[in-house]
Amino acid sequence: MALFDKIKNIFKKPKKKKIIKKEGVKKIKEVVPKVAPVKKVPVKKRLGEVYNILKHPHISEKSTNLFDEEKYTFRVFSWANKTEIKKAISDLYGVKVKDVKIINIKPKSRVLRGLEGKKRGYKKAVVILQKGEKIEIMPH
Repeated sequence: MALFDKIKNIFKKPKKKKIIKKEGVKKIKEVVPKVAPVKKVPVKKRLGEVYNILKHPHISEKSTNLFDEEKYTFRVFSWANKTEIKKAISDLYGVKVKDVKIINIKPKSRVLRGLEGKKRGYKKAVVILQKGEKIEIMPH
């Protein structure tokens, strides 16, 4: 442990000394550098985290009809849960989220010109906002 203490002391900044003169008497006062308090990261700076949860808005005829009821549909990554989605929507759009419903769309098998394949599955979230809140995803 003594080795680590020596290494810590190498990287420490030396304390500055300030000389105060009072009526011919010199006093030495140590000035300790002030450490800035840890600030909370503002919402706009945390937006990088949002894009690890939300992919994009899911626009379809059924989802656009839900806009009037303050319900918005988004495609999300498969590892996202309801609380992360709720926080991401409120951070990104600055609205209050009332509830989140999640729908897992399973992959479907398709046949095209004799070749079999699968249509990719995805996860969809229906976000219900507080009354009076709106998100401008698509002008309607």
